[in-house]
Amino acid sequence: MKVCKFGGTSVASAEQVKKVAAIVQSDEQRRFVVVSAPGKRDSADIKVTDLLIDLANAVIAGEEIEDKIQAVVKRYEENAQGLGLDREISDIIEADLRTRCEQAIKVSPEYVLDSLKASGEDNNAKMIAMYFNSIGIEARYVSPKEGLVVNEPPARTMALSEAYNNLSSLKDSNEIIVFPGFFGYTAQGVLRTFDRGGSDITGAILAAAVGADIYENFTDVDCVFSANPKVVNNPAEITEITYREMRELSYAGFSVFHDEALMPVFKLKIPVNIKNTNNPASPGTRIVSESTINRRPVTGISADAGFSILYVSKYLMNREIGFGRKLLQILEEENISYEHTPSGLDDISVIIRSHQVDPEKEQRIVKRVYDELHADDVHFRHGFSMIVVVGEGMNNNTGLAARAATAISRTGANIEMINQGSSEVSLSFGVKQQFEDAILKALYEEFFQPVNV
Repeated sequence: MKVCKFGGTSVASAEQVKKVAAIVQSDEQRRFVVVSAPGKRDSADIKVTDLLIDLANAVIAGEEIEDKIQAVVKRYEENAQGLGLDREISDIIEADLRTRCEQAIKVSPEYVLDSLKASGEDNNAKMIAMYFNSIGIEARYVSPKEGLVVNEPPARTMALSEAYNNLSSLKDSNEIIVFPGFFGYTAQGVLRTFDRGGSDITGAILAAAVGADIYENFTDVDCVFSANPKVVNNPAEITEITYREMRELSYAGFSVFHDEALMPVFKLKIPVNIKNTNNPASPGTRIVSESTINRRPVTGISADAGFSILYVSKYLMNREIGFGRKLLQILEEENISYEHTPSGLDDISVIIRSHQVDPEKEQRIVKRVYDELHADDVHFRHGFSMIVVVGEGMNNNTGLAARAATAISRTGANIEMINQGSSEVSLSFGVKQQFEDAILKALYEEFFQPVNV
């Protein structure tokens, strides 16, 4: 039994949806289909999600919304016509959008945005289920209201244990289940969206709930590459990768699969297969618990920008019991999560995602650290990238960190931070953002190009 998730480009147009149907029909084990909102049909196109955000902003601002509603409906209508569906589905979608605009504004501006963004996946699932039935595939649209229970705010949206119990009964269905990605509902019936790439998370939750043999994640590339192909020319393909490796790479910029989506399938050791909707015959990349393939020590290299460093210095910090806890508690109270905490005897750096702080919050944190922890120096630094070198074979390979540092030095960049996890699956470097591409190329050349593939 397989759960298949199809991303935005895979369902962007009528032609793409027809490919999805052919993929589902080609394998009777494909019993569950999780879909995203329609993505871009070409580079100049606009994603439905962006049209919905534009509509939500107009609703919040109290502006005229008719043209914006019609822009969204038109996208679906074009796909419906290409699929040979009548006007009924377009009317359903338009009525749904108007209801969301009217009801959501009564709750909060944040709920307006969440509700309208989620409509992209929800209405696309309705249309795809209708198309499946029109061509003889017995299918049923299932709303997340029917069991995908998530936690209450303000914590990050996560599925509760009862969600898995609720959804498990779907495995007994004789129809193809078409399920919208990206969102769930609290026990009180309030819609909440997952973080970016949330449809990946939905697919993994459903795969775990029904005990799937495999979770197929369809996108627009044949496989996962060892480095960003937009930066490195013809990077090596990865045919198999472990959960731990993929988690590290996804965290630091690998956009092909959401890092949080691994948790539900990781616990049950359900393999994930990343495949190409436009080339389904390609074997793709398998994500597994333990790899059986002999590979290089380094599996992949990724990079992600948008990091800041909170630097704190205090003489004899290492003698002060509870200093680190108190520092992290200040960040917790400011609703900030941290990524790394490299430290010395008298100083500590806390690496965070830059989007979590604004100038006002930054000044407040600095003042609190001075006042409450009596630090000697406290300041923020911005504009950093994290470069991550990942591989299960790294812990059996001596001198790898030295090779990486030497490769980085050849670019002229200074290493602001270096961190190796206790599992020794990854090695992270903090560098100034302007050196990111040059370092990625240098590391790829160091670890991949000398080896004959």
